Amino acid sequence: MRTDVTKAELTPCRRRLVERMQRLGFGTIENLTIRDGEPVLAPPPRVIRDAKLGGENGPCPGAKSGDFALKAQVTDLLARLDRIGNGTIRCLEVKHGLPFRMQWEETTA
Repeated sequence: MRTDVTKAELTPCRRRLVERMQRLGFGTIENLTIRDGEPVLAPPPRVIRDAKLGGENGPCPGAKSGDFALKAQVTDLLARLDRIGNGTIRCLEVKHGLPFRMQWEETTA
């Protein structure tokens, strides 16, 4: 995947995943189905929100932006979705609106 990808270039499903992570800010997205490298958001995955007590907990500042260049963490996540192909992300940890760590289950043929 190119490193200079913008949000507007993403497929609708990938764009919705990026926006969901931005709105979440801090937390996890669980049981996210991946089909042909695309996140499946219907039915919606389970979302667990984290709150930093005494800290900033709002959505990512870029959440209101229409288009922007994707950060390296996002392009890495999207490249991994391509490599997974079909499977389930059991847990996608999000920090500051960006993917931080993930665990996935692969579907074998």
